Amino acid sequence: MYKVKEDQLKQVLKAAIENNELPGANLMILKEGQEIFYHEDGFADIEEKRPIRRDTIFRMYSMTKPVTAAAVMILLERGIIDLYEPVSKFLPGFVNQMVEDESRLLPVERDVNIKDLLSMTSGLVYDGNDKAGQETEAVFKEIEDRLLGDNPMGTIEVVNKLGKCPLAFQPGTAWRYGTSADVLGAVVEVASGMRFGEFLDKEIFKPLNMKDTAFWVPSQNRNRLAKAYNLEPYSGLKPYSGNFLGINNAMDRNPAFESGGAGLVSTIDDYARFATMLMNKGSFDGVQILKPKTVEYMTSCSLTYEQQKDMWPELSGYTYGNLMRIMTDCSKAGILGSEGEYGWDSWTGAYFCNCPGEKLTFLFMRQLVNTGTTSLTRKLRNIIFSTL
Repeated sequence: MYKVKEDQLKQVLKAAIENNELPGANLMILKEGQEIFYHEDGFADIEEKRPIRRDTIFRMYSMTKPVTAAAVMILLERGIIDLYEPVSKFLPGFVNQMVEDESRLLPVERDVNIKDLLSMTSGLVYDGNDKAGQETEAVFKEIEDRLLGDNPMGTIEVVNKLGKCPLAFQPGTAWRYGTSADVLGAVVEVASGMRFGEFLDKEIFKPLNMKDTAFWVPSQNRNRLAKAYNLEPYSGLKPYSGNFLGINNAMDRNPAFESGGAGLVSTIDDYARFATMLMNKGSFDGVQILKPKTVEYMTSCSLTYEQQKDMWPELSGYTYGNLMRIMTDCSKAGILGSEGEYGWDSWTGAYFCNCPGEKLTFLFMRQLVNTGTTSLTRKLRNIIFSTL
């Protein structure tokens, strides 16, 4: 029987908080869909001495991506989309795209398709010194400039402008983390005939009773939203108030741009419901969101050898597919794990992984910008996996 090393987990998290590595966090372990450990420590707001609670709301940033992938899978099951359909079928900004080749711009050899978006092999980027990165940054600058004004950029407008940016490489030839999930959100919107957020609410959030998951936080719940912090080199933890990737940090209004790559907020319990649905092959509490075969496909895709070469060194032992990392070779990973494990993390340090072989789920929530998977995350993981 699996036994959690509760004291070790609590001690490691407490030490990190006392060392001012983060303001606070909560974490959860599920076994066979049942909670076997939950712990919270530290502050959601240091200045107001507001503690982290079970119902604390966190900005999910890139942990939005697996939810977006699930939305795409719903449309796939219904025959509404085909993964090899060109994105230009849904979004005119992707017609006649160009690719950066050294100092030249060349026409694409083939159109970006939905499968490229799901594997981050589209050539779309977030930033960079190349022309693809610079023009993408300019789009995000325009989103931010208009974000809180009378004419904010909507999802379709944003994504069509991203489609006009040069690609960093020919579609399908390499891997680079970028705006692909944002484009998928717009594809879902066009293909379904509903706003992306409305589709998620109808098809995923309401059926799973994810009552605190959305693209913004209503006024009555805003006292539960964790404050975001930045760990500055010489001055420690400082409140962060910027608007990153077109996301309004205050989360105090229903956004025009519903980012499929970074826009959601959620709680640890809400996201546990989503993760458990995937672990249960598409169902939760008698509600079927996806079919088992679809979940099998969603959680087992991989990159080609050529694409894999471009992945981050920190993901050694993993491949990437359907907007998640998937463990393929434990011997190459720098952490304890198991083959077939999948999940993702976020810019604010939130993290989840599902381990089907062990029927184990680990969730970790915090609000520390510029983090992703850190040493603390790996330490907590290693404690958990060392007892499997």
